[in-house]
Amino acid sequence: MPARLRVLAGDCRVTERGDRTRTHRGRVVVLIKPDNTTLVHDADGYQPVAWLTRPESVVVEGDGAGFTVTARDGSRRLRVVAEAATASRALPVTEAGIPVGTCPDDGGSLVRSRGDVVCLDCERRWGLPAGASVTDATCEACGLPKIRVERGEAFHLCVDPSCDPLFEAVRDRFDRVWECPDCEGDLRVRYAPGRVYLACENDPDCETTLSIPSGVAVDECDCGLPTFETATGRRCLDGTCPVGRGS
Repeated sequence: MPARLRVLAGDCRVTERGDRTRTHRGRVVVLIKPDNTTLVHDADGYQPVAWLTRPESVVVEGDGAGFTVTARDGSRRLRVVAEAATASRALPVTEAGIPVGTCPDDGGSLVRSRGDVVCLDCERRWGLPAGASVTDATCEACGLPKIRVERGEAFHLCVDPSCDPLFEAVRDRFDRVWECPDCEGDLRVRYAPGRVYLACENDPDCETTLSIPSGVAVDECDCGLPTFETATGRRCLDGTCPVGRGS
């Protein structure tokens, strides 16, 4: 079910109690956001007259002619009493983001928002790997957008990891390609939730693990490991390597 934004308006008395008590009177609009944040706006500028961010509770009471909103957070209280109500509605709202395509399941708009791709209709969401960008290409298997993500080289994959796992792409390309800097065993591509990394094949005797940076392998460090071109410059695969640091 879509989140709801509650909108109430009327000739109201607004009282804030906390470190001090303040009271306002006027024809105002009260917004109650899906996280319970309560804002009271008048006609003067963008700054609310009063607000309470993510309070513990919000209670709305009304009889049609008026309404009362009481928001509480610990010792703080925001109370709005309207003797004459002019509006009272609950409106569906979604998060907003950059449009990136159309949901193949229901035709809803897909947007990129806070590191995810989200359908504004069915509200399905797909998390993006660090550093990934959404491309104009579409997955032939499921119809979702494809992403470009760099882990040693640039991979073009479906945004849905169950359709096109990043781990499998990196494993197919870089499993056993490089040697462990501590014991010369092969470095194997491993997976943990939210992370693809390298670990020595001789684990647990050798506990060496290396994170694969978001970048492309472009050269070889003097230590023998690859050098990556990243958004912040070149670096050795081993982030602690004094030879490859800042090279």
